[in-house]
Amino acid sequence: MIVISCQQGNSIHPNKHQSDTTPVIAENANPYRSIAAIPLPENFTRQATDSNSFGNWLRKRNLKKNKTVYLYNGAEKQNQRAQFAVMDISVGNKDLQQCADAVMRLRAEYLFEMKKFDQVFFTDNANTRYQFTSPYTKDHLLRYLETVFGMCGSASLEKQLHKKNINNIEPGDVLIRGGFPGHAAIVMDVAVNKEGKKIFMLAQSYMPAQDIHVLVNPQDENLSPWYQIEEEIVSPEYVFRKGELRGW
Repeated sequence: MIVISCQQGNSIHPNKHQSDTTPVIAENANPYRSIAAIPLPENFTRQATDSNSFGNWLRKRNLKKNKTVYLYNGAEKQNQRAQFAVMDISVGNKDLQQCADAVMRLRAEYLFEMKKFDQVFFTDNANTRYQFTSPYTKDHLLRYLETVFGMCGSASLEKQLHKKNINNIEPGDVLIRGGFPGHAAIVMDVAVNKEGKKIFMLAQSYMPAQDIHVLVNPQDENLSPWYQIEEEIVSPEYVFRKGELRGW
């Protein structure tokens, strides 16, 4: 069952494909240490990115050794069949870092690391701007983001981003449907073959607030966790339309 709201639900889940040479690992173990380590389908290469770009930064994000998704309160998420891997990034102890919030968290962390502090801002539905200000410390960033998470969401983030043609998809772009609730998933990586065909990888948080996780492809277990460009992007817990791609 595909859930069309930013709420926890059940989903279908393919078994991760393995070649004859893939080591046998525990079912819940993740052998890949980063986004960039997740293997590509045959004949695909990762799309080139600038060394200081958001996309290149996303590829370097670490993954946990265990694939269990935990909620903000330490409980396991009810549905453990949506994730290919779990990102090694905190979720906090409040029910705040949900779907669009996870996108904003990653974007803010990137800009913070690049010391582009003046670019760390988000706007709410009334177009009120929430600007990150000094002191430029990690603790202050996390406190600032708690305010952002409480005031901004999928509806406001969709307005802040600009519409993109999905054929120009890049790491860091966002599939988003603004609403109450809506949903958002971030494009973690993009690859292309010699014919110019593109595939991409998605990550999300959800409701309640939970670990950010790389999504399986429930429609194609041989391609998973990569997705093809189609009219509808069917993820484990939400269905996006290809016209819902946005960029920064």
